[in-house]
Amino acid sequence: MRAPYGLNIIDNCLSCPVREEHLFCNLPVSAVQRLNEIRSTAVYPKSAMLFIEGQNPRGVFVLCSGKAKLSTSSREGKTVITKISEPGDVLGLNAVISNRPYEVTAEMIDPGQANFIPRDSLLQFLREHGEVALRVAEQLSSNYYTAFEEVRTLGLTNSPSEKFAKLLLSWLADAPVTNGKAQIKLTLTHEEIAEMIGTTRETVSRLFGDFKKRELLDRKGSTLTMLNVPSLEQMVQS
Repeated sequence: MRAPYGLNIIDNCLSCPVREEHLFCNLPVSAVQRLNEIRSTAVYPKSAMLFIEGQNPRGVFVLCSGKAKLSTSSREGKTVITKISEPGDVLGLNAVISNRPYEVTAEMIDPGQANFIPRDSLLQFLREHGEVALRVAEQLSSNYYTAFEEVRTLGLTNSPSEKFAKLLLSWLADAPVTNGKAQIKLTLTHEEIAEMIGTTRETVSRLFGDFKKRELLDRKGSTLTMLNVPSLEQMVQS
């Protein structure tokens, strides 16, 4: 079914064409059928807030399409982006399971679809399906290690160049590297990249210029080409 922003709405999780190895996207048929009963679907425009840091955990959002940025802010107004969520990610899980306020703000950076599952319905669902509860425990453990790595990157890496190189390499998870080169689509602004590595927009602009001059990357529109992946890896390892 077509929807605003040119999206294809996924009405039924069982017939989803992109069911992959995500938390709620590749479950036994009985579990998926139950999910269909307790979730509600909505389409969100760019910049829509799914939930806000400090808000009581009313439920989780399963991202079906589009991307969302998760961020946290200090009292002084400094913002750090902790993750760019992709389709299949479950947002707000930590807060819902622990019954504590959302620890981040979730904002759409592309138009997209998300399924909402209320907290009470999710907890009952996990009681009924033990295999899903185990996956949730594994996901929460993964979230912990991801947060730990984020602290290491921001707190223990002094060089903005090294932080930038590490971020670039993290974007290559699903991109093929051929002859030391790789291409990705980049829709983030310099301000958002700065919030991911704990620096300023001006510094990110300088880093792009410096890396281009050193023939490490090139950017044309939204296409970012990494010209020398081994050199980027060497920067991080050193």
